[in-house]
Amino acid sequence: MQKYYFFLIRANIHSILLAYVYFLSYLCRKLGSMGHSNTHVVYQQPAIDFVTVAVQLCIYLEKVAEYEREDFLDKILSILPLLYLKARLVPKSELELDGYTERFVTEQEYEDVRQAIATKLGSDDTYLEVYMEDMRYSDEPITAFISENIADIYQEMKDLACNYQTQNESVMNDALVACLEAFEQHWGQKLLNVLRPLHAISLSDDD
Repeated sequence: MQKYYFFLIRANIHSILLAYVYFLSYLCRKLGSMGHSNTHVVYQQPAIDFVTVAVQLCIYLEKVAEYEREDFLDKILSILPLLYLKARLVPKSELELDGYTERFVTEQEYEDVRQAIATKLGSDDTYLEVYMEDMRYSDEPITAFISENIADIYQEMKDLACNYQTQNESVMNDALVACLEAFEQHWGQKLLNVLRPLHAISLSDDD
């Protein structure tokens, strides 16, 4: 499949990722119309839909400083629920390699996203979380940060997207498996946790 992407070399990394995912989406529809029912999970529509939303989230978060606060809230409150839904619809798969999934997001990239969101939200970045593992050992609500939780989600999505860009079927598969395991273990809950305060902030700003 690598042969199909030489025309993308002059585009920036985000355009390449998005174009690649859109091509995979076209390809999986084409294979389905031709009767290929045993297509690998990484090319199946639910996986492509999930990766597409993941890429769109990464692109947006890396440019969040350019948007007004209202635009940020509108966009993030639209894309996070969609990301959660798409993750839930991806079929289960098994690891094909040694279980190691390469990480691409640097500490600086993570911090840039976190700081941009924190700056956008100001004092509204902190909220009291009542649904966390640490609550088992505390009688009081725990302070959490919207920016930190979203940056954690960004890290998982960017790593997934970059592994998909390798165009290696087994690498793509294992990155998808790792991302969905992380969804069950932490980032799915973090996503749901931040929706509550973001919803409240959005309504408060409208008053």
